Amino acid sequence: MATTVRHTPDPHSALATAVPERRAQVKIYTASGRASTLDDLRALWQSRELLWMLAQRDIKVRYAQSWLGIAWAILQPLSLTLLSTLVFSLFLHVKTGQVAYPVFTYIAMLPWTFFANSLSFSSTSLINNSGLLTKVYFPREHFPIAAMGACLFDFLIGALIAAGMMLYYGIAPTAWLLALPVILAVQIALSGAIGMIMSAVVVFFRDLRFAIPLLTQLWLYATPVFYPATAVPARLRTVFALNPMVGLVDAYRQTVLYGRAPDWQLLGLTLLTSLILLFIGFRFFKWAELRFADVI
Repeated sequence: MATTVRHTPDPHSALATAVPERRAQVKIYTASGRASTLDDLRALWQSRELLWMLAQRDIKVRYAQSWLGIAWAILQPLSLTLLSTLVFSLFLHVKTGQVAYPVFTYIAMLPWTFFANSLSFSSTSLINNSGLLTKVYFPREHFPIAAMGACLFDFLIGALIAAGMMLYYGIAPTAWLLALPVILAVQIALSGAIGMIMSAVVVFFRDLRFAIPLLTQLWLYATPVFYPATAVPARLRTVFALNPMVGLVDAYRQTVLYGRAPDWQLLGLTLLTSLILLFIGFRFFKWAELRFADVI
């Protein structure tokens, strides 16, 4: 009598075969040769369907078996906003002009949460997917980018609360809201650049992942999230502006809360920093990629 054998599908194999056949055109690197940046970008574009699948998987895994589910995307920035309102507004009496402190902080906390979570999840994306790394080839930068994409999903959900707060506090939208996609694009470039660098470094120095929460916490207080940028002494503002998140937070507040153009000089400095970091981070990642198999 013939015996029927049931094979359990391997999710790694399913993920590998889900990409169209043009994935075979992607260059496989060897120790003897390197592709140009243009070839790397072409390979990334050719396997974009896989990037989308990985981002969807990260979103589903994050909220799997969670009581509150997608509500966590709202609770994190909202709870920090409430806490900071209690401390900085009621106790320390931080002045925010004509804008109520809760919405003043939330508009800054939302992009900050996106940035901090992108850094956290991207930095461990490679070691968390070590099994998939050893099974199939595709551009490894998909992992930190997909992790950032899941954080972008949280950002967009949290933006709904920002819209509700603006309505509650009587802040009317202006045409400068059309600048938000540009500001968001700059933030994605910055988050992607640092995420790729950190994800590659963590592969070789695993202890660094435990230092990242401390780094982001210190970075938070060096960014005008809980206080206005004008609270920084004038003699320190030039050094203060070197923090790329300063330009982003200020741009969100100017366009959303005050209905005016962002400080283009400050935002331009952030854009320049982001593009430099993105190029360096991408090339560093592709260099480190050749050595992942030895340490994963």
